[in-house]
Amino acid sequence: MTIQFAGAMAPSQSLAVADRLESFCATAEFDRPTLVIDVDRVESQYHALKAGLGHADIHYAVKANPHPAILRRLAQLGAHFDAASRGEIEMCLAAGAMPGDISYGNTIKRVPDIAWAHAHGITLFAADAEEELEKIATHAPGASVYIRVIVEVSMADWPLTRKFGCDRDTALKLLDYAKALGLTPLGFSFHVGSQTRKAEMWSPTLDAVAQLWADAKDAGHELTLLNIGGGFPAFYGEEIQAPTDYAAGVMAMVTERFGHIPRIMAEPGRGLVAEAGMIVAEVVLTSRKSDRDLHRWVYLSIGRFSGLAETEGEAIRYQFTTSHDGEPTGPCIVAGPSCDSADVLYEKRPMNLPLALKAGDRVLIRNTGAYTSTYSSVCFNGFPPLDVVAI
Repeated sequence: MTIQFAGAMAPSQSLAVADRLESFCATAEFDRPTLVIDVDRVESQYHALKAGLGHADIHYAVKANPHPAILRRLAQLGAHFDAASRGEIEMCLAAGAMPGDISYGNTIKRVPDIAWAHAHGITLFAADAEEELEKIATHAPGASVYIRVIVEVSMADWPLTRKFGCDRDTALKLLDYAKALGLTPLGFSFHVGSQTRKAEMWSPTLDAVAQLWADAKDAGHELTLLNIGGGFPAFYGEEIQAPTDYAAGVMAMVTERFGHIPRIMAEPGRGLVAEAGMIVAEVVLTSRKSDRDLHRWVYLSIGRFSGLAETEGEAIRYQFTTSHDGEPTGPCIVAGPSCDSADVLYEKRPMNLPLALKAGDRVLIRNTGAYTSTYSSVCFNGFPPLDVVAI
């Protein structure tokens, strides 16, 4: 088993790509916080995950980062896509994806968007409620559907329970109801939760879904599709398995519990693009609130409302690189630039940063290719949204 500390590729290749990305970010000129994406790194990560997933289709979770360069490269590689809205479907089609390679995976869809998607060739939809099935049956007649189920036990850093999915009994009823409405129910989907750092953490979820799968077959349903969702991790300082080993481990557990399933979908988002991105920002201010203050405050030009929303609860701890690395450090509270007291990134667990940091110093934030540009606000406080550059 390989443990990953920075990249998915062979060590020499990984270092070369990381050096290229870091070199570009350290030397190029930017007039505002900017996310730089290395599309070649996305491709390498795709191949690494695909090698472990085997016959499972990768449906890239577009919400992680919908930059056209990423979507075009993945479409060229033969990837499939998980879209959550009409807008994301439009972006995938514009990037060269075929309608049959796109699933409408959001369980909460507007009627006009269902009709539009169906008119543009989308035939695979997710649902977790009777009313959603009724909407699909009316506006996408004859479509194929899969039922999303609740994950009761998640070992992920960010569990995705409550809002999405239904329980066992409801899922079985929805299979019957979908048939009655003239839809084709293919199987189930679930999501173990974002940033599930080890493959073995999938075990309790797979056990529960496998029992549901068996119950559905006993009830006479011919199931052919299992959507295992996302959860594939990225490196944020804590050890994770290399992507091929991780994906292979998950697939081995799926096979052990389900046997051969004709069609398996996997929906990596973070695990596909996070490590391909780096944000370039700068220090705006350093200060202490009093002579008694144990921690310095370091204010960056980017904060929770301009791309770093996943610092909520300090769940994702990004790694910073500065020109003062190697010099003496001290604990710092890190905050964003906006006039909002919630715009604090790390306070419960201060970050050790160089004592020499001052206003104007460049800060590079590693592994920020996922859920940064998509979470960036539109000009809150007049600050422009996060810019994105693909290399």
